[in-house]
Amino acid sequence: MLVLSQFVIGLSAAEIPAPPPISLDNTWPPGVGVVRIPASDGASQPARWFSAPGNHQKPLLVGLHTWSSTFDSAGGDAVYADWCIRQGWNFIHPNFRGFNNTPAAMGSDRAVQDIVEAVAWAKQNGTVDVTRVYLVGVSGGGHMAMLLAGRHPELWAGVSAWCGISDLAQWHAEHTHDAKSDRYALNIEAALGGAPDTDTRKQDAAHRSPLLWLKNAATVPLDINAGVDDGHTGSVPFVHSLRAFNAVVDPPDLLPTQGFTPFFTTRKRPADWLAAEPDAVYGGWPPLFRKTTRNTRITIFQGGHEIVHQVALNWLAKQRKGQPAVWDVKDFIKLDTAPSQSGK
Repeated sequence: MLVLSQFVIGLSAAEIPAPPPISLDNTWPPGVGVVRIPASDGASQPARWFSAPGNHQKPLLVGLHTWSSTFDSAGGDAVYADWCIRQGWNFIHPNFRGFNNTPAAMGSDRAVQDIVEAVAWAKQNGTVDVTRVYLVGVSGGGHMAMLLAGRHPELWAGVSAWCGISDLAQWHAEHTHDAKSDRYALNIEAALGGAPDTDTRKQDAAHRSPLLWLKNAATVPLDINAGVDDGHTGSVPFVHSLRAFNAVVDPPDLLPTQGFTPFFTTRKRPADWLAAEPDAVYGGWPPLFRKTTRNTRITIFQGGHEIVHQVALNWLAKQRKGQPAVWDVKDFIKLDTAPSQSGK
């Protein structure tokens, strides 16, 4: 049975022996070691790394940790690594400055550059098929996946983003109640040096947000997903994903924004929005609404703040750099992982 995955904060960044076989208790599969990547600012970026054996070129999967996590946080990200081991892919799980509560993290230029440099390092230290470099992330990782799709579209054969934050200032407002900031809003304030309520901090928040950059991602196969319960039982209202789709596509393909609030409030697809066709790869998390425009797709599925790994990994496997997105995933590999909770 397909299940979803828990995201928890990892242990300290240390050179440790290979962990025990895959589980979702914050351990990595054997063979996924710790490396340190020289960063262009003189720092050393830690990452989890698996180099696929053999001399022929193999895909590279870049897995991005969640908002409150680090490179060493396994949880559901261990499913990415396990897929790569079983499929013979390379895998890297960079730190990009860790937990999103410092100025250097949370979509900063430095964090973006860390991911770019992790890809370059993987190409130098593994046998990588440059036409099959994939990016995947959920929650805070979904935020960075969409940001990297827009800032560096030249790198990716496909980007799979799940329940990501597309607008940091908006997300701050959604986590501020009665003039009191909850922990996510406080994280944003720590990274920006205060609430995004001045021109300078508003501009900084926009610079770190996918919405500013996604117009550049039209050439990249980009699959945006969110659960219809997210924002009610989860931390990122799924409207962030609807807005992200609109930031990529041309005006004739825009979703009507007047439908966003009623869709979110009622959790029912607006009557004039087409229902999604059944899609077996989603299993018990069926699509409720879907729109596809050339290389960009938005799916709102029956679920919450979570990733369906079976969807993300099978879809990425179909994509090739420089070729139109492949949306028909009929023949797919079923995943079976231990029960867990959704992303954080």
